[in-house]
Amino acid sequence: MKAVSGKIIKIVLLTCVGIALHSPLTTFHSLQAQEHSATKAMCLSLLPGAGQVYNHQAWKIPIIYGAFAGMGYFIYDNYQSMKMFKDEYLFRVNNPGSTNLPNYASYPDNSILSLYNSYNQTFQLMVIITVGIYALNLVDAYVFGHLFEFQMSDDLTMGPGVIATPFGARPSLGVNITF
Repeated sequence: MKAVSGKIIKIVLLTCVGIALHSPLTTFHSLQAQEHSATKAMCLSLLPGAGQVYNHQAWKIPIIYGAFAGMGYFIYDNYQSMKMFKDEYLFRVNNPGSTNLPNYASYPDNSILSLYNSYNQTFQLMVIITVGIYALNLVDAYVFGHLFEFQMSDDLTMGPGVIATPFGARPSLGVNITF
């Protein structure tokens, strides 16, 4: 099963790298502007932050890796606590009346089990949030890849005008936005 999933991951990565590297060659005599590709940005973002660099938004890289580092810490911490309470509960079930953790000797068995379940749920939530952060990284690269060539005009004007209504023309004050 691991070999099959490993092969699938390799195929997906190689496909994305192939898409990312495929670009028209430019010669020294004809410097053509290369088209910015949102798909290429998303495929590069399989390595978190690479798509943001491609989109000229490198300032987002510390945010992405900071989020991963924070989530990694919380995942590790919750996993260690979950494992500790699981081992304590199993020790108490197999050795009635004894405890493995002296600080928790006064806790009943069901409280130890509740602590284990709480850390287990938090651990799973942290893993889901980490996957969400990774997905957000991909979506961010894709969306800003599409918006890369978007030009915002400085010609936003506001002034008086006339609006035609079914009851006649009426003076008005409004904002004119041209797309």
